[in-house]
Amino acid sequence: MAVRQDASTGKIVDDGKPAKLPSLGGRPTMHVKVYSPFKTYLDEQASSISGENATGPFDILPHHHNFITLLKAGELVVRTDAGAPRIKISGGIMHVKADQVTVFLDV
Repeated sequence: MAVRQDASTGKIVDDGKPAKLPSLGGRPTMHVKVYSPFKTYLDEQASSISGENATGPFDILPHHHNFITLLKAGELVVRTDAGAPRIKISGGIMHVKADQVTVFLDV
């Protein structure tokens, strides 16, 4: 069953439907899109993404809570079926919600 936390009450609820989770080699995944105004760097399923913000390095895994942060200059590492591409960035914004990770660069 798909269990989630209700945003208005904070209670854990079960919607009664079977959970349909995409997987990557048997591991749960999330959809990651990394793009700038003129280029899409990555748009695919991934098992994790690593970056750095003002408080230090961090990782995002599937089922992460909603999250938004400003990224520091450095590298994003996205672990996908094809490997772990490293994307050099000068900064950006990351938004995580419901296994969807969106990274806006050069904004």
